[in-house]
Amino acid sequence: MRPAIFLDRDGVINENRADYVRTWEQVHFLPRAFDALRRLAGSDFAVVVVTNQSAVGRGLMAAETLQAINNGIVARVQAEGGRIDAIYVCPHRPDEGCDCRKPRPGMVLQAAADLRIDLDRSFLVGDAVTDVEAALGAGCRPLMVRSGRGHAQLAKLRMQGYEAVTVVTDLSEAVELILSSTY
Repeated sequence: MRPAIFLDRDGVINENRADYVRTWEQVHFLPRAFDALRRLAGSDFAVVVVTNQSAVGRGLMAAETLQAINNGIVARVQAEGGRIDAIYVCPHRPDEGCDCRKPRPGMVLQAAADLRIDLDRSFLVGDAVTDVEAALGAGCRPLMVRSGRGHAQLAKLRMQGYEAVTVVTDLSEAVELILSSTY
């Protein structure tokens, strides 16, 4: 079994949009994201994206369109020398009560079972309190980035008692911290 670095997609790898990323043209990679993913490509960590995509459940985007966007992200990351081993998606609306939608840990647990991941040695990097809660629910360590919704979520993070969660600037800083021997 190997450890993983689970990544939220929108706000961590690419820009988050209030109206959802619904086309390839709306995918704008965040500064330093490729650098971070290149560093992970040479590591022993599995790199797994876990992303809520309720635009599908809301009827705003077809599942096939989402798959094409995700395929495009993986291809672009590979072209830049990075690696994404798998993408797990929750297409459901928040009111559907599924087990896969973060803050529930369903996607992380499914990935761990499918890919033989050691959750005790794994991390989840996200830009929202729901990412932190999914990490804790799955038994891996959360890191929150200020990119995406992260800066706006900092007060909520503190209000909900997660002061001990490490907060970093972006994915690149998270990867640097994780790969360092001090973390």
